[in-house]
Amino acid sequence: MAATVDSPPVRLVVARCQVDYAGRLTAHLPMATRVLMIKADGSVLVHSDGGSYKPLNWMSPPCTLREGVTDDGQVEWTVTSKTEDTLRILLEEVHHDSSHDLGVDPGLQKDGVEKHLQALLAEHPTSLSPGLTLVRREFPTAIGPVDLMCRDADGLSVAVEIKRRGEIDGVEQLTRYLELLNREPLLTGKGPVRGIFAAQEIKPQARVLATDRGIACAVVDYDALRGIDDSEHRLF
Repeated sequence: MAATVDSPPVRLVVARCQVDYAGRLTAHLPMATRVLMIKADGSVLVHSDGGSYKPLNWMSPPCTLREGVTDDGQVEWTVTSKTEDTLRILLEEVHHDSSHDLGVDPGLQKDGVEKHLQALLAEHPTSLSPGLTLVRREFPTAIGPVDLMCRDADGLSVAVEIKRRGEIDGVEQLTRYLELLNREPLLTGKGPVRGIFAAQEIKPQARVLATDRGIACAVVDYDALRGIDDSEHRLF
């Protein structure tokens, strides 16, 4: 008789198993050794030794896990979602079964994300180009805010788009901003609005596209901006 399993916060099982999914489509994983993870949120994930972080199959919460035994004595898990999709896991041999209380997760805290870069560059706009002064952060446009709107030494408006990693998508985004900004007479009184694409790292393809569109590129030294890495005292 099957019983509902009151799962602990995180349960890790390494087992030789077969997995069958039935729902909007069907999927079958033949018998092999895999890692099964039952998380505190109720999700069930099936991992192999490959494929990076992505599971081979999974069931998102809310779902119900019931553990039973087949007629031939093998352990079988049946995971059912609220939409009645099912994930059946037949366990032939269990190599490891452990439970762990991970406690409260404080969440991911990133260092050097775009908001931090934006704040630092707003304080030090001349690190992007000599004579540059800040007009406004998050300058509004019809398709979203420009990270920094600045003015150069000649009084021309300069739109700055900031990324941690500069790729083609970022150049395309700044291009769209510039197209809109250059329709604004108040911004183009002394000449067209130009753009600066700033990032900690700029991919070669993005640099080529930016240059082709008349957009300047600026590689940002995040540590130097924070005062941690003083370039005047480097050996190299």
